[in-house]
Amino acid sequence: MKPVRILSFFLTAVFLMSATDSLCAERTMIIEKNYLNIPISQSLPAKALSLRAEGLDPLTVQVRISSEKEDYWVFKDLTRYAGKTLVLTYDGPQEALDRVFQADTICGRSALYREKNRPQYHFTTRRGWINDPNGLVWHDGEYHLFYQHNPYGREWGNMHWGHAVSKDLLHWEEFDDALFPDSLGTMFSGSAVVDRKNSSGFGDRRHPPMVFAYTAAGRRATQCIAYSLDHGRTLVKYEGNPVIDSYERWNSGDTRDPRLLWYAPGKHWVMVLYERDGNSIYTSDNLKDWTWRSHVRGFYECPDLFELPVDGNPENTLWVMLGASGTYMTGTFDGFTFTPTGGKYLYTSGSLYAAQTFSNLPDGRCVQIGWGTMDQGELTPFNCLMLLPTELTLRSTRDGARIASVPVREVKNLFERRYTADGTLNGEEATAAMKGFSGQDGLHIHAILELSYSTSAGLSLNGQNIIDYDTNHNRLCGQLFFAQDPTSLSLEADVYIDRTSVEVFVDGGLFSYSLRRDDGKTEGDLRFWGPGITVRDLQVDTISGIWNK
Repeated sequence: MKPVRILSFFLTAVFLMSATDSLCAERTMIIEKNYLNIPISQSLPAKALSLRAEGLDPLTVQVRISSEKEDYWVFKDLTRYAGKTLVLTYDGPQEALDRVFQADTICGRSALYREKNRPQYHFTTRRGWINDPNGLVWHDGEYHLFYQHNPYGREWGNMHWGHAVSKDLLHWEEFDDALFPDSLGTMFSGSAVVDRKNSSGFGDRRHPPMVFAYTAAGRRATQCIAYSLDHGRTLVKYEGNPVIDSYERWNSGDTRDPRLLWYAPGKHWVMVLYERDGNSIYTSDNLKDWTWRSHVRGFYECPDLFELPVDGNPENTLWVMLGASGTYMTGTFDGFTFTPTGGKYLYTSGSLYAAQTFSNLPDGRCVQIGWGTMDQGELTPFNCLMLLPTELTLRSTRDGARIASVPVREVKNLFERRYTADGTLNGEEATAAMKGFSGQDGLHIHAILELSYSTSAGLSLNGQNIIDYDTNHNRLCGQLFFAQDPTSLSLEADVYIDRTSVEVFVDGGLFSYSLRRDDGKTEGDLRFWGPGITVRDLQVDTISGIWNK
């Protein structure tokens, strides 16, 4: 499901060179309303729509504008265009462009967050496609989630940075897109920090700037900087962009996804950047001028780098380097070079991709959000989701220190306890206890499954196996899994069920996976299955939706 980004650089270049070559429909309007509403038909080919207004950079995107019956509506926030004359040109029929209109409300607003397939406690955008989380940062009491966003359709493309803000990592307020395509290219992934000492010079120490690094995916991929002085509501691109163009070093445009962090012992900034066959380390004193230092092979896309104590002991720490797929290495880091001492390991599988940890958290936690690569259903006006925010720790295991990932404690604020088992249940009794929860949009199930044989056993939802544990082949839902006790036939699991997704955390978070909920299978509801299976510590909570608060 992940696009091949090398190809996307070429397509972006072609698009930037040819977007205005054959525009044939045109309209002019004075902007007096809040939104530009655009009807979309998925059956049509995408064509270039250009927006031009005096004093603003032109914006050209690919859109499937419907001249007749639309599948859904998308919108463009017009705040930046207020009072200006906006010229719209479209490489398609005039009657399609004539259906575009400005209004003070989003077309279809009454259905927002109420759609049939809308996840109830996972973040999704109001309209359009989302992928990689970007710029995860805490600042002045707010968690900021930026993300890869196509505002104009349910498929990948037109890469902007979307933006949402939360006070609790659960309830999100969505703002206008923060970064827009420009002459350097479309906006690919990146990160954010708070420049407390104003080393960048973009703000001052009383009002430290938020600084962002991102990839501009144009004719060649380059790394750029932006900053914000208004709590992330407006991002200003640095006039000296790009700050890194590593094409000559690697003879490749396959460089992207800059991850910023502050290295306190050396009192300098670090950028971890994916380049060709792994992750490079760059350093800077001012977030503008960067020096290449070292390279670690064996990773692909969306790097992350952070330090964690082992078993909570601050005197015993390891650095962790992550790749987009959830693989990681542990090792040491001196501010210039990451030296692996263990790995590669895998702590998660399934739909998670391109996860990123928050910077500047005030409580010392390491909190991560990952992209859930799950299609939300045919013609749904939004697509994909963000998985639950999780806290990462390092735990000692029989194989050494390993990442454990569990949902952040705030998630429990959405729980309402509905069932607690009295003692150990056999499979039939446990299934009977679940009868009252069929059709629930949000559920949390905690259980310890005791297998009597090494053959498969688990939990199914409408005939779909969301837990399938086979100790004979050491497989958990098809993935290799080795319990800490090799002689054990038990599995402790926390299951999170939403309207379109399932997330499962086992062994205290030492392994997790996520999958698309398949309600097309109708062989029963929630059912524990397997020869001689018993269930201990069964607890069930309903999970409140986040959109009606």
